[in-house]
Amino acid sequence: MSEPSAAAIMSDEVLRAVASSNLRRLSPERLDEFFTGATRRHVAAGSTIRGEGTTGPHCELIVSGFIRAYVGAPDGRSLTIRYLRPGALAGVVSLFTPQFSMPGSLQALIDTDLIVLRPETVQRLAAQDLSVAGALLSELGERVLSFVTEIPGSAFATVRQRVARHLLDLASERQHGTALVARISQQQLADAVGSVREVVVRALRELREAGIVETGPGGIRILDPESLYSEVYGALPKDLWNQGS
Repeated sequence: MSEPSAAAIMSDEVLRAVASSNLRRLSPERLDEFFTGATRRHVAAGSTIRGEGTTGPHCELIVSGFIRAYVGAPDGRSLTIRYLRPGALAGVVSLFTPQFSMPGSLQALIDTDLIVLRPETVQRLAAQDLSVAGALLSELGERVLSFVTEIPGSAFATVRQRVARHLLDLASERQHGTALVARISQQQLADAVGSVREVVVRALRELREAGIVETGPGGIRILDPESLYSEVYGALPKDLWNQGS
């Protein structure tokens, strides 16, 4: 039985994801090889894509949706280490790490579509073609830079940015199904982000007026997780969304 061809999955949506990724520098011929044998996967909101401890190389291109990569603690808490949006590549480091094991998990925050690439194909092309190796090195470089910039970003963020990040992390950590709800009081939120209740209330009001969140007795519902993400990291042009994400 022959492998699925690249043409079978190259929809306009996939091409847009490629154009906003580090794969955009590859020639059409090389992209055809890169995507040979790849499959498309739909992941429902709240589902785990890859769990902690999963072994072996993997590589996925995010076509649509919103994903978080996080690590968990024995007491049930979690720490988000990366958010992935369309055009992001997941798993590149696993392609070059012997006996790789997932240090954390990947979770879809909203309905998400992925292109699951064949690891052996990506590895072979990286060894044979400098353009492929360069694209993957750029991806790995951006990951290192994003982790480094997290340090001052966490230390010097505004209250509104800290509120946005904490809401997104908290709602993701306890997500069940498609709803993203942070079940936390305004005072608890103020304590968590190191501010006072009055300032946090003002930040929540601004987010609510922007249509990003909705407050109620059941908690703070996130209506637009991507916009909340942009509150934390800044609104980037579409063709740069993957950089540092």
